[in-house]
Amino acid sequence: MFGIKKKTKVEIKYDPEVEQPALKTSICTGEKVAGFININSKKFRDVVLVRNSKDLDDFCQAIGVREEDLKSIV
Repeated sequence: MFGIKKKTKVEIKYDPEVEQPALKTSICTGEKVAGFININSKKFRDVVLVRNSKDLDDFCQAIGVREEDLKSIV
């Protein structure tokens, strides 16, 4: 009844023809955010705050890409 909450898998939807998966890193704090870049407008849509490698692995598995395929943004 009470206790630890189970994490549920969240489905992340994106259109590969319109958006490209990317990893944005702050040069000041080193904070990383995974999300998508709109190919036309070049705007970044953040989806997941990456606190550890498991967060990044979960993001990559949810969208079906490898970590090496993520575009890096500074």
